[in-house]
Amino acid sequence: MANHRRINSLLKANNDTGFSNKSDIASSRFVNKDGTFNLQKTGLGIINRFSIFQFMLTIPRWQFMGVILSFYIIINLLFTSVYLLVGTDQLQGMISAAPWVKFKEVFYFSTQTFTTVGYGRVNPVGDAVNIIASIESLSGLLSLAIATGLIYGRFARPKAHLLFSEHALISPFKGKTALMFRFVNYKNNHSLTNVEIKVNVGMKVLTDGEATYQYYTLTLERDRVESMPMSWTVVHPIDENSPFNGFTHEDMKTADVELFAQIRGYDDIFSDMVQQRSSYTYHEILFNRKFSKMFHESEDGQTTILELDKLSHHQEAKIPVVQPEFSAVSAS
Repeated sequence: MANHRRINSLLKANNDTGFSNKSDIASSRFVNKDGTFNLQKTGLGIINRFSIFQFMLTIPRWQFMGVILSFYIIINLLFTSVYLLVGTDQLQGMISAAPWVKFKEVFYFSTQTFTTVGYGRVNPVGDAVNIIASIESLSGLLSLAIATGLIYGRFARPKAHLLFSEHALISPFKGKTALMFRFVNYKNNHSLTNVEIKVNVGMKVLTDGEATYQYYTLTLERDRVESMPMSWTVVHPIDENSPFNGFTHEDMKTADVELFAQIRGYDDIFSDMVQQRSSYTYHEILFNRKFSKMFHESEDGQTTILELDKLSHHQEAKIPVVQPEFSAVSAS
């Protein structure tokens, strides 16, 4: 317990992270690898909590296309059912009396009306079916406008296209050790400038005999670069001012360590600021490893080749033996 109090007294806690200090709210992690918060909100109905616009802008591309296609099929099936309920005798130009073929003809008529294509072979002749077709045409125009806005929003939405290494490593650094992870901008034409990074760590410590989470801002070798055409290896030197001074992997597990990284920079393509988050929990921090080189010169010596598939590659490293000053102690 004394060791925990020493950690707490030597370092200034960061109380501005937005996370709770209560130890009983702990989950597998506070921030997911993709930067989203590992949080589920309850207590209000789904209608109050759910934003269709935000959902459609942030879901993966294949899910977005799936939602659009599913909506298109379902809405036309609904209008097809209404047309069949009213009666196909009010649709002129039907050429088949077989139930399945009749259903297909009405469905295709619905899709043509919904998209305002209107080829003209099948056309409405009764008042009831004309009213339904008018409503469907309006629905189609509104749906097309909404879909167009969503597609534009997805394309125009500023996004930091960053990939993070799968693990953070405890590696040799200037005769001692350092905690490192790296990330890269993986898009060819997106260039980030004035890039800044802030890394916080959350860990469980004993305060007045009670286990609580404390958060600290890690001192980095470099927390800003003017431009980032290549990868960036983020380095936190483990010295007497580091919360990890003397920590073993077991200590990190006991303290339930999690790193939170947030990167901000200016994207030339979007002409706007972008940001991205990620995190590493204690089981994603590897000891006695170092990152492998991920770039080399081209054969003609005129270009630098950055191998994105090697972002997470690492190898064994010989760590200097440093006598630990303190270690984590179980809250129990």
